[in-house]
Amino acid sequence: MKVAVVGATGMVGQVMLSILEERNFPISELIPVASEKSVGKTVTYKQKEYTIVSLQDAVAAQPDLALFSAGGNTSLEWAPKFAEQGTIVIDNSSAWRMDPDKKLVVPEINAAQLTPEDRIIANPNCSTIQMVMALKPLHDAYSIKRIVVSTYQSITGTGVKAVRQLEAELNGTKAEMAYPYPIHRNALPHCDVFEENGYTKEELKLVRETQKILDDRSIAVTATAIRIPVVGGHSESVNVAFEKDFDLSEVKRLLHEFPGVTLQDNPEMNTYPMPIYAEGKDDVFVGRIRRDHSQANTLNMWIVSDNLRKGAATNAVQIAEYLIEKMVVRS
Repeated sequence: MKVAVVGATGMVGQVMLSILEERNFPISELIPVASEKSVGKTVTYKQKEYTIVSLQDAVAAQPDLALFSAGGNTSLEWAPKFAEQGTIVIDNSSAWRMDPDKKLVVPEINAAQLTPEDRIIANPNCSTIQMVMALKPLHDAYSIKRIVVSTYQSITGTGVKAVRQLEAELNGTKAEMAYPYPIHRNALPHCDVFEENGYTKEELKLVRETQKILDDRSIAVTATAIRIPVVGGHSESVNVAFEKDFDLSEVKRLLHEFPGVTLQDNPEMNTYPMPIYAEGKDDVFVGRIRRDHSQANTLNMWIVSDNLRKGAATNAVQIAEYLIEKMVVRS
């Protein structure tokens, strides 16, 4: 199988290459793709050097599969060109997520929607993926009415520029600013750009993508997204109201049994999810599960996941694995 990784030099692209290697994804020919300034440089995959090529050359190579992590504008322009050549594109940007003709996929939840006609498949936002992974089994059992979520997001979600800013602040040196304020010893209630309604794009992604993935536009969602100076992953405080009442032991059983979710919920032993321990792992970790006594049928929980892995690269590779398993794309 010919596989193109578009954005191979970026943070997510580098993790994609690592995960493809870790999972022994069936690649006969790897085509790393990046911006013009990176063409001719090399990336390493399975201890072998591969030369980065341009988007034009990658399209001409007619890969079977293209994993995109190169920004929305690049995806809007180039994903259709790959698709026209017969390539299946799995795109990690926000470009296609809310397109009514494109599937927004978390494999454990809705991969069964995919068909051979789906040539551009959208990978959801990192903060959305981990939340819906925890909510899906509970929605099936109790029917979600409303979600209130506050996120505490890793700087790696912004990219390498943000990592360099934090490192410079830790070392007392100067670096280009990824944020309008220092991030060290700080929390910025500002993820992505502000919209006219006062919410950021990141917050609105949590609203719209959750409804689309769970296939229920009646679910009310409100979000506040916060950037904090950690690198291991995103954390979320989630308050969810259900139509039906629930038993806490049953909630924990449902979460424990859901694929890709790890239950870490033992307050007596100080066991709860934390990004420092989620880093480098593919699961979504859920804990601090407790009833909200301020209103009926409402639950609080804490959700943590590595945003570069399950929140981005791993989810994309899992979609590709599903396509192979179902013979949608040949291996």
